[in-house]
Parts: sequence; C-alpha cells; structure tokens
Amino acid sequence: MAWVEERVGRSGKITYTARYRDKRNRRRVAGTFPSYRAAERAGNAAENSTAAAQVGDPRRGRQTLEAYVETQWFPNHVIEASTRETYRNRLDLYVIPELGTMRLQEILASDLRAWITTLQGPDYGASPATIAKCKVIVDAIFTTAFNDQIVPVHPGRGVKTPPVPTRPRRILTPEMYDQVHLALPGETMRLLVETDIESGLRWGELTELRPKDLDLQTRMLVVSRAVTELTSKDRPDGQRFIVKAYPKDQEYRSFKLSQHLVDKIALHIEARGLGADDLLFEAPEATTARRSRPEVLPDPETLGRTEPNAQGRTFLHGTTSVYGPGKCRCQYCKDAVAAYRAQRRAGGKDAPRKPRAVATDGHIGRGWFRTNVWMKALAKAELGFHVTPHGLRHAHASWLLAGGADLQVVKERLGHASISTTERYLHTLPNADETALDALAVMRQGTRPATEPETSQEREAELAELEQLRATVAKVRQLHETLGLAI
Repeated sequence: MAWVEERVGRSGKITYTARYRDKRNRRRVAGTFPSYRAAERAGNAAENSTAAAQVGDPRRGRQTLEAYVETQWFPNHVIEASTRETYRNRLDLYVIPELGTMRLQEILASDLRAWITTLQGPDYGASPATIAKCKVIVDAIFTTAFNDQIVPVHPGRGVKTPPVPTRPRRILTPEMYDQVHLALPGETMRLLVETDIESGLRWGELTELRPKDLDLQTRMLVVSRAVTELTSKDRPDGQRFIVKAYPKDQEYRSFKLSQHLVDKIALHIEARGLGADDLLFEAPEATTARRSRPEVLPDPETLGRTEPNAQGRTFLHGTTSVYGPGKCRCQYCKDAVAAYRAQRRAGGKDAPRKPRAVATDGHIGRGWFRTNVWMKALAKAELGFHVTPHGLRHAHASWLLAGGADLQVVKERLGHASISTTERYLHTLPNADETALDALAVMRQGTRPATEPETSQEREAELAELEQLRATVAKVRQLHETLGLAI
C-alpha cells in the first residue's frame, strides 16, 4: 500500500513525498510533490506499475513481443555465446520484423501459421531448415512466457513447419582421405587433419587442444575444453574466441590415440618447443606481403579472347577491361589488374589498402581454415563431391563402426548424448550395402552367396561318402542275419 510523508523545508514550506514498496519489500520513493493529492496519485501509480510485473497479472501480456524479447527474455535466456549470436541474427531478420509489434497475449496459432507462410514467400524466401530454426526460437520465447504466466496459452503448440528432408551422408573413404591429406599445405595442417580423422574431435575441441591434454606415455587424450568463434560485430567484450571449460556435451571424456599419431604429435611439440599450456595447433601469423605478380606482363594479343558474354562481346585476356565487364578471373587478367592498381598507387592516386587479417588469439578460425586450407585441398584432390571439415568426424565414426568397434565405445569416444546419434553412422560407407545385394541375388537367382561356395566336385565327393556308408550298413545287416542276431 502506498503512503505519503509530509516534509517541512527550511523556509517552512510543506511538501509531500510519495512512497511505496517494491516486490522485494524495499522502500521506494515515487517523487516529492507540492500537494498531498499529487503525491498520493504518484505513489499509487508506482505501486500499480510494480504490481503489473507480478506473476499472473494480465497486464503483463499486453506488452509487445519485441519489448518482451529485448527487455526480459533475450538478456536473461541462458544459452551458449555462439547460439546467442545465431539467435540475435534470426530474431532481427525473421522474427521481430513480422511479430515484434504484436502483443504477446494476442498472438495466436493462426498468426504463427501466417508468419511461416510469409517466410516462405518471395519477400523472405527462407528455406525449410531456416524456418524450422526460427520456429524453435519463437517456441522458446512463448515457453518462457507461458511458464511465467505472462500468456495463458502457448500459441506455438501444434503449429507445423515445412518438412526438412534428411539427405544421406557422403562419407570419406580411406582412399579419398589419403587424396585430401596429400593435398594439404604444410606439416602442421596435415597433422591437424590427421588428428581430427583419428580422434573424431569437434572443431572447437580440436583447435583448443594443448600438450597437457595428451599423456604421451599412456596415449590417453582428455577432452575438457572447447573454443567458440564469434563473428558478429557486437560480440561481447570484442572477443572473437571464447574458451569454454567444458566440451559440447558438458562432460569430460578420454580415449586412446594410436601410437603412430602420438609419435607425430610428440615430434611436433618438441620441434616447436611447446609448453604444457600452449596451443597444439596455432594459427599462422598474418603476412603483410601482397600477392606476387610477374615483372613483365605478356602481350594481350598473344593470349586470345574470352567467350562471348550475354551481349555477345568478347575481350582480350590480360587487360583491365576483361576483369570488369568481361568478368574473367584467369591469372593473366588478375595480374593485369594488379599491375594497373600498383601503377596508380605509385602515382599517388590510390591509397594502398592494408592487408586484411583475421583477429585471433592463436586459435585457428573455422572460416580461415575452410577458405585457405580445406577448400584448396579439396579442389586439388578432385573427389567429385563436397565435404566439410566436420565430415572428418563423420568419417571417424563410420570407419570405427565398419571396422567392428562396439557401438557404446564409439558413442563415448565421440561424446554423443544419445546412442541413437551414433547409430546414424552405421552402414554409411559406400560398400556397406553389399550384404543386402548378396542376399537379394540369392533369392532372385537361387544361388548361394559368394561367401559360401560349393563346387560340383565337393558335391560328388559327399554323395560318394554317403554311398559307401550305405554299403557298409547293408553288409552289417547281412552279417547279423547270417548269425541269427537281432539288429
């Protein structure tokens, strides 16, 4: 209950202070006024405003979704830093523009269905996977609002999103991996990828490895940390890499590595003089040198012309015009443009641009590795299909299961929360379906599978043994009859 306190100033003037108690029962001041009536109104208004924030008050549902998300839900929602970054992006692009101005208590299931239809339309063109992920965020918002008694119902229940088809995984075979491994630049990158394929670590776990995590004697590797890379401009404290004191499943795990891999890691540590707390795989230092180009450019007349563009025009290779209107990116055209820009900078017409480098604290960025190492190796290996660096983890699981490893052991090695996740890697290699084809051939052709051969000679030998046994039994019966013995 609000109340008013009368105060007398030094000049003898009387003023009135409005007081009330907040929800934690602390005394608060709503202001000082010249009249008792004004102070009383201010105290009651402040008390009513506090009451509006209490559980079960219907006025709490009158706030807009944007106001609730920005002031209450998002700041206090406990999620990983990388997930928070992703949520922020999807909220700004897909959720707030369409649902932000609506009041929480007025949003119905029909409104969410209309929102999903809008996301599928030409204005957004969102994929089914993106829509499903946005629906997860909206469901999380209303789950919190419903549990806090801000809204009487959860409008997201029963609202379906477009189906997201599950594509079969293309798994690297050992032969494909060897091609990629040979195409990798430098011993450090080769060792990093080899450690990944033989351990099945996630990227954040792999790039946070330190010598203290591996016991060189027992070959046991302990996974106890992971690093998260943030890419948004407004990341907290400006940090790009955040080290978490736990892996993704929030549970430490340990497993053994092969002897040959441990030997390579030991040599790597010794050659670089790494300490126990140093990063095992550190990002290379950024170079300040620009791309090299030949001192003398070839005559464009000797390089030929490009294919006709949409307007039917062709351009000489090795000229500046072909780089722009012709959109040619061959080495000759790149060199010509680089020489032209260098000439302008030398004449003081253009300010030289500083070489771009990713800010890092030593950790290898996922994007840098993909662009500068992995994609180039894939192009050189010519596999015929695309595979991400995370595909090394998939290959590790598939190889273990195809080789006869126990399903539970593979689950614990990979750090899966559920064994059903590990089961997805069963029969994922290209030759895993051969047994089914053999069984089908048996039924259709009436032949035995190749694993159980039976030649005509073996069959004839078996019939001869049966015939000899039958003759022996007949002789024994005849002998018994001669002697008058019963059989």
